[in-house]
Amino acid sequence: MPNPAVAIGGSAVVGGLMGNRAASKQAAALREQGAAQVQAARIAAEEARFRPVGITTRFGSATPQFDEEGRLSGYDYQATPEILALQDQLSRIYGGSLGQAEAAAALQPQFQQAATGLMGLGQQYLAQSPEAARQQYMQEQMAALRPYDIEEEQRLAASVFGRGRGGLSVGAGGQPELQALAESRRRRDLQLAAGAEQAAQQRTNFGAGLFSTGAGLLGTGYQTQQAALQPFLSQFGAAQALEETAQAPMQIGAALGSKTATFGGQAGQLLAGGMNAAANLQAQAAQAKAEGLAGMGQGIANAGMMYGMGMMTPRTMASQSNNLGLYSNYNQFLPNVSLGQKG
Repeated sequence: MPNPAVAIGGSAVVGGLMGNRAASKQAAALREQGAAQVQAARIAAEEARFRPVGITTRFGSATPQFDEEGRLSGYDYQATPEILALQDQLSRIYGGSLGQAEAAAALQPQFQQAATGLMGLGQQYLAQSPEAARQQYMQEQMAALRPYDIEEEQRLAASVFGRGRGGLSVGAGGQPELQALAESRRRRDLQLAAGAEQAAQQRTNFGAGLFSTGAGLLGTGYQTQQAALQPFLSQFGAAQALEETAQAPMQIGAALGSKTATFGGQAGQLLAGGMNAAANLQAQAAQAKAEGLAGMGQGIANAGMMYGMGMMTPRTMASQSNNLGLYSNYNQFLPNVSLGQKG
């Protein structure tokens, strides 16, 4: 009689070995999948790397520089002799024009001093209120007219009293000549009052004009500097334009390198996607194969249990093992147990 314990133990060993073999294949498949994905990422990154190209134009040339690892380390560009000669000529010219700008800047303190004086004087005119300006005007006019008034009064008095008309009075108006004088002065005072209002306005406008003139003079100083600096800016700008013309090959090469990196990156992504898809399919296939081996190992272990319980004979178990191609492996690990012999 066969020993059921031996059969159960052997089938368990075979099932365990097949499970370990399935796990090893699954782990190897996962490692291969990871390595394939890393390789795909490297290829995609390499395809997307920025690769500028060297360009030569009518006015210059540019050459990219790369390090030992093939990465961009610098960019050299060289202007043609024609551009270099023009730059040298311009540098001699704008050196003198910059001196003119310096001379104009040296005059600015004089503009500022004159402008400050005018603005200060205008501020004095603007500081007086219109009422004060009117009163000042009236006082100045009355003071100027006072000597003439006295002279006129003395002359009138001599004439009136000389003719014996000093005591003459006509109605409520009193002495006619004195009444006429007073009426004349009242009309004059009204005219002076109207003139005072106009004089106050003129004073304010005059002060504002002085202030504005001072500000304009100050601005003229700055405009003078800007005008003196303009030739230098124009000449220096022309030199910069020549430099940009010499740099054009570098810009063209960089633009081409950028486009190349863009399209290369797209191609690398497509390649990486295909490699990742293939790696996933390989991993799925390895997973399915590993699950099949694990299932067969579990089946053999179950068969051993059935034999041990009297539900399967050693011949049936050996026959199923041979059908699965596992009989030789089983005997390899259990040389003292024969599944094809009866006890």
